[in-house]
Amino acid sequence: MTDLARWAVLGPGGISGDFVAALPNATRGVLHAVGSRDAARARAFADAHGAPVAGTYDEILARDDVDAVYIGTVHTSHAELAHAALDAGKAVLCEKPLTTTPADTDAVLAHAARVGLPVVEAFKYRFGPFPDLLRELVAGGALGEILEIEASLGFAAGERTGRLFDPETAGGAILDVGCYPVSLAVGIAAAAGRDGARIVSAQGVVDAVDEQADAELDLGGITARIRCAITAETPRRAVIRGTAGILDIPNVWGSRVDSTAEATLIRPDGSREELRTTTVSPMAAEADATIAALRDGRTEAPEMPWAQTRTIARLLEDWRAAL
Repeated sequence: MTDLARWAVLGPGGISGDFVAALPNATRGVLHAVGSRDAARARAFADAHGAPVAGTYDEILARDDVDAVYIGTVHTSHAELAHAALDAGKAVLCEKPLTTTPADTDAVLAHAARVGLPVVEAFKYRFGPFPDLLRELVAGGALGEILEIEASLGFAAGERTGRLFDPETAGGAILDVGCYPVSLAVGIAAAAGRDGARIVSAQGVVDAVDEQADAELDLGGITARIRCAITAETPRRAVIRGTAGILDIPNVWGSRVDSTAEATLIRPDGSREELRTTTVSPMAAEADATIAALRDGRTEAPEMPWAQTRTIARLLEDWRAAL
């Protein structure tokens, strides 16, 4: 491997464009190649973003000068591409959800374990100074015993067309954005040392796909109330309630450009402490975490452990089944 790891982007779509725009902020890797089922489309994307190499997926994965891949395709192709990349000896940073089922998730992670290569599920909001602070606050007891979590993420899509509304590409709110509040709740419960996670109740608006959904989760005694939508705007706020305080995070997800930076800690006596961290490019941070794992000989990034990826996959499947 050269000093800077060489990234290949698989899938020249919108979110991949955001990833390559963020990559110059990374310290451990650079864009080198673009792969697509359509080689001409890969070439056009590569030319637009300054990547010297382009080709089909097979052509890109066969190259010795690619160290890691970012998978930014539709949900239903994640598992296939992750397996192919691991077979080719590449580290994998894959957009969420890692796969569409717990069984496929287990298979990808088992494959990564066999070949000793990193697989990181790209929940970008987990990477950077603020999520590090959040984990420290919860694990260190600053909020006391965690009791409740509230979180949501939703937007109103312009038209009911495309991958979001297509069952064949695993469209729907839960897999596209519901995975965010699920992953937040799972991460907080893990930081609090709680075991166990289950769907208590769920409801939603379902047509060809789930368009809106709410759920209550039990995570080892922590109650999480979560909501997602692709046909309605919802707050980007998260509220974490504990016996020693409430943490109010106005925009817990940040953006594709900047990580979250602000929260308010409200103590039982009503006093308030404004918390603020520096911001980073979260997509660059998750890329660097993947390369750090690769260079250290690790298969996991501590920000997104495999045990949590497995739990998230199971909860997402159960949430969809409960509607």
